[in-house]
Amino acid sequence: MPAAIGILGGTFDPPHAGHVAAAVAAHKQLGLDEVRIIPAGQAPMRTGAPVASSADRATMCRLAFADCPWAVIDEREIHREGTSWSVETARELAKEFPEALRVWVLGADQLARLDRWKDVAELCSLVEFAVLSRAGISTVPPPAIAALIRLTVLKAPAVQVSSTALREALRRGDSPRNGLPLGVARHIDERSLYQA
Repeated sequence: MPAAIGILGGTFDPPHAGHVAAAVAAHKQLGLDEVRIIPAGQAPMRTGAPVASSADRATMCRLAFADCPWAVIDEREIHREGTSWSVETARELAKEFPEALRVWVLGADQLARLDRWKDVAELCSLVEFAVLSRAGISTVPPPAIAALIRLTVLKAPAVQVSSTALREALRRGDSPRNGLPLGVARHIDERSLYQA
């Protein structure tokens, strides 16, 4: 049983170098035994369904983290009906790993709106948080949850990439190789994903 696990959720549509950098930073700096990569079925703060199918996103996650033996692709949310609430996943992981340190890894942009997450007080009791610092974005939690949250700030090289920008580039017919792990780029090409 792992003594310390990281949890990195997201739509991963597609997974990119920034996601990998976040997981690597958490793994190294927090001494985690594993980092669970959890693609969302339907993310609550995202309008519309993911562009790529659940199966493609799970496959791309496996490809993105292929060189990270400590990464575990966890498909529970894409098999769960309805909205992918983080607190439900945290409850399940607390039951599965009751003795483990559980650390939810997120970006500074997500931290800024963490107070709007469902049942955030319960979530804060089930997991600690690690936030990836990004230039120009505060790593101070919202005042409403400041007394509840246990937070570590991670340091990692700046990776200026987003899934939205990558999808737009692919739709235009560009090949944004610098933001995509090689296996992910190959899968996108083979499956003709994100093309208009």
